[in-house]
Amino acid sequence: MTPAATVNRARLCIVLAALLWSLGGLFTRVLSRDTFLGVNQPALSGLQIAFYRALFAGLVFIPLLRRRDLTYRPLMFLMVGCFSCMNALFITAMVLGSAANAILLQNSAPFWVYFFCVYALGEAHDRQMFKAILIGMAGVLVIILGGWVREGFGRVEITSMALLSALMYGGVILCLRELRDHSSMWLTTQNHLGSALCLGAAIAIIHGPVFWWDWTTTPTVRQLAFLAFFGSVQMALPYALFARGLKHVSPQEAGMITLLEPLLNPLWTYMIAPETDTPPITTWIGGLLIVGALAWRYWPWRRARVS
Repeated sequence: MTPAATVNRARLCIVLAALLWSLGGLFTRVLSRDTFLGVNQPALSGLQIAFYRALFAGLVFIPLLRRRDLTYRPLMFLMVGCFSCMNALFITAMVLGSAANAILLQNSAPFWVYFFCVYALGEAHDRQMFKAILIGMAGVLVIILGGWVREGFGRVEITSMALLSALMYGGVILCLRELRDHSSMWLTTQNHLGSALCLGAAIAIIHGPVFWWDWTTTPTVRQLAFLAFFGSVQMALPYALFARGLKHVSPQEAGMITLLEPLLNPLWTYMIAPETDTPPITTWIGGLLIVGALAWRYWPWRRARVS
């Protein structure tokens, strides 16, 4: 049996991963607004940001990889495929529609992971976890519906892409769980470099090599430095932490903990752009439901009383 201290450290890794993931909106706002960093010109598209963020996130771990980390299993192809599709669908949904809606819809992944694990893989049903997931998902739903009421429901295809992104995210979680005995740095490197390769190849195939060259050489040195920091801190490090946490935490529980991301993301963007990103009342209500679900699931006195 895994010692409680080891499980708690694994949970902390996943909490830190959710915290770092939630900084995505803040970094994106810095790239699109005139701040003291001066990285908003020339203007970069969402796909350019996604490409370089994934590229730098993959490159950052290459010097740290050791020979024994370079293992292979066929499931790794599925993992990279799910990750690449998740990234493409998520970014496209965010570019075409509401970024907040895309982020929040993607965080329906724990719901799909739980039901897949229980009803497809035959894992044990955890009634307490099931109730916590329902409460947390209710919080996400409140935030989504609040955004739709304010901004309109949008086109069905945009919502479908965001939900498909959530399914792909669930696939990544399950693959990482199955590959938990492999190096988390190696898995993270594969996911991000594979995603950047797929996105760059798609741009070259669709638009041609001349457009691809202009597209990849647009960012300035200052922007590239910021994107390198963006990719390292907001993507590489949290995915490595997440993969490490999955060695000792179930995918259902890990997905539940990452519901912290849609709660924190609007708060960080508010710090950069309060005039356009003030969290509405539905975000606060949904956030309380998410935090309440986490507290109800993990509060120490509950375990003490049961034991």
